[in-house]
Amino acid sequence: MTETLSKHEKNLAAIIHASTFSKYFIPFGNFLLPLVLWTVNKKDYNFVDQNGKQALNFQISLLLYSIILGIFTIPFLIGIIPEIFHLGHFNFANFNEFNGLNFDFNFQPFHLGKFLWPLGIAGVAQLGLFLVNIVYTILATIRTSEGLDFKYPISIPFIK
Repeated sequence: MTETLSKHEKNLAAIIHASTFSKYFIPFGNFLLPLVLWTVNKKDYNFVDQNGKQALNFQISLLLYSIILGIFTIPFLIGIIPEIFHLGHFNFANFNEFNGLNFDFNFQPFHLGKFLWPLGIAGVAQLGLFLVNIVYTILATIRTSEGLDFKYPISIPFIK
């Protein structure tokens, strides 16, 4: 496929993949910039059309995975709040003693393990999604700049 692709086409496809990193500078930049670049150039170049769909599908999939992880952790996060006040952690019950100057924290073993494990697992999963995003976006940018097809591994094909 590299013989039939122009340098401009390869560069546009690579820029679409790399533009997903704009989310660190522009809110929703990982959707907006690739969407604009893809929409403007999809009718002129098939390679750009294919890669624009791949990049957007991957970013939408990662957002969906993050939302699902967040939904599963909300009950555990809400469950921690009453436990903190009920078990007397951080001495909130005695906070007003001595004219509010009692800052003695109670560091007895926390009984929150049943709530913190799912939050820790969700945090590790979010970190994994972050790393997958970085690694595969860089791979996609490099491969498309060489004129090769690239398919993201955990992408759901929303845009066909």
